Parts: sequence; structure tokens; C-alpha cells
Amino acid sequence: MSLISLARRGRVVAVLAGALLLVPVLAEARPGGKGGVGSRGSRTEAAPMRTDTTPNGAQPFQRSAQPSPAQAAPAAGAAAAAAQAARPSMARSLMMGLGAGLLGAGLFGLLSGSGFFSGLASLAGIVGFLLQLALIGGVIWLAVRFFRRRSEPQLATAGAPLSREAMQPQPRPSAPVGAMAGGLGAAAAAPAAAQTTPIELVGQDFNDFERLLGEINAAYSNEDEKGLRERVTDEMFGYFDDDLTANVRKGVVDRVSDVKLLQGDLSEAWTEEGFDYATVAMRFSLINALYERSSGKVVDGSATVPQEVSEYWTFVRRRGGPWKLSAIQQAA
Repeated sequence: MSLISLARRGRVVAVLAGALLLVPVLAEARPGGKGGVGSRGSRTEAAPMRTDTTPNGAQPFQRSAQPSPAQAAPAAGAAAAAAQAARPSMARSLMMGLGAGLLGAGLFGLLSGSGFFSGLASLAGIVGFLLQLALIGGVIWLAVRFFRRRSEPQLATAGAPLSREAMQPQPRPSAPVGAMAGGLGAAAAAPAAAQTTPIELVGQDFNDFERLLGEINAAYSNEDEKGLRERVTDEMFGYFDDDLTANVRKGVVDRVSDVKLLQGDLSEAWTEEGFDYATVAMRFSLINALYERSSGKVVDGSATVPQEVSEYWTFVRRRGGPWKLSAIQQAA
């Protein structure tokens, strides 16, 4: 293929790429569009149950007040690696001793006027030098071992004589009747989390969920902080407020309109510690666009073309109180 043909093909690709950049991209700045946020009580780390609306389940949270063990593990591993790197190394100490010995022998040769390596010219000099290295290495090894032992925690009974009672086998504490009835798995499990009990919802609850879907999107679109505070938890308001503040700094505003619930069903509903929770799978359509504040020009999304979204919304209420949005997770 000639260079002229390659150049022509390259210009065609560039034109197509530029045309694709002009096509409006579906905006993801709507509430929860940047990833799963919020908490689901004691079930935050557990994936919500799949439903007909969301057969593939839910994506995990990206921002939550309850970090998962998987998120904490890398930090713990990095700390352990840093601690290991900070520990004194025997090989490193020996290499430092070897270098110091060579440097000392060379300096002695220079001062005596015989040359830098004259101190190692004879067999006796080499043997003596090796003996010095062995002595230095032994002293360093003993010092490292001594300080390492001092830094390790000692047992409470270290150095104390064992009594006759301590040598006798101790009786094992009896397990509660409930743990024994639960089998070996229940007896060996960690302390139980908050007790949850399934609850039944009524038609009014589902009407409230659909109403909140529209009202929360409208309040977010209008940057209505008061309206958001009344309909979401403090944690969710913090996430929304961060996103709206970032939009102000960027000089854009996110508009959401024509929110319509297309399909929805209950994933799970439960009560724990005086609060009722309900996770609902919803598929809905909306028009979402990001506008430039100064000119009103659309910079992302579309002002006319609706898009469909499938998400899990979790609501929470104190018994007898109104429902509030507690979490949003995208469907997988």
C-alpha cells in the first residue's frame, strides 16, 4: 500500500473520529450515575437479590460509609510491606560491614604509602581480613537479634514458673443453647451482625417509592438542597451535595426531566434496630443533559432523546416515619 493511500485512509479515520466526538453521549451526572453510593444497613456488603427487572444483579458500591473488607485489605497489605521493608536486614548489614572493611584496608594501604590494595597483597593479610569480617558480622548479627527480641511482645507468663493448676487441662466454656442448635457453623462464626427480620410492604409503600424517584431527580436537577434533605439520608445528601458543588466549580448544571417508571419490583425488605429497609429494582426512562451555565449549551447527554436506566434504590424509614433514599446501585 502506498504512502498516499495510507494518508488518505488516515484522514478518513480522523474525520470519523471527529464526527463521533460530536455525537451527544448519554450523561451520567444524574443522581447515582457516577456509581453506586450509600448504605443498606447491615446488608451493605451483601448484593441485593436479583429480580425480573434486574436479572443480572447489582454492581457493588463505589462510595459508602461502610467500607468493605476487600477495600481495607490493600491498605493493610501496604502497611505490612512497609513494615517489612523497614526491618533491619542481616544481608544488608553484612554487605555494609564488608564494604567498611574493604574501605578500611584500602585507606590503611594509602596511609602507609603502599597503595590502596596493598593491605590485601599477602595470604596472611587476606586471612586476617576475613577473620575481621567474621567478627564484625557476628557482632552485628548478635546486636540485630538482641534488638529484635526486645521489640517483640512477650507472653504474660514468660519467665514465671507454671503452677500445677496451669498444667492441668482447663474445662471448655459451654456454648449457648442457640449456638449448639445452629450446628458447627453457627458455633464457630464471628459475633452475629444486627438481627434482621423480613417485613411485608403494602401498595402505599410502592407508591411512595415511585413518587420519590421523580421528586429526588427533580430536586437534584433544580439544585434544591432543602428538597433533597427532606427525601434522602444524611449520607446520600453528602454525596449529592459534593456532585452539585463540583458542577458549580466546572460551570455546568445537570438537568433531569420526564422521569417515568417503566418496571419495578421488590428485591428485599427487612427491619433492623428500629429501622425498616426496602431495596427496589426499578427500570425507568428520563431525559438527562449537562448544560453550560453561562451559555445554556448542552455539553453532555441529550435534551430531547430519553434514555433507560436500571438501578436498585434502597429506602429506609424509622418505624412510623416517611421513607428516605438510602442507597443507589446500578444494575449489572
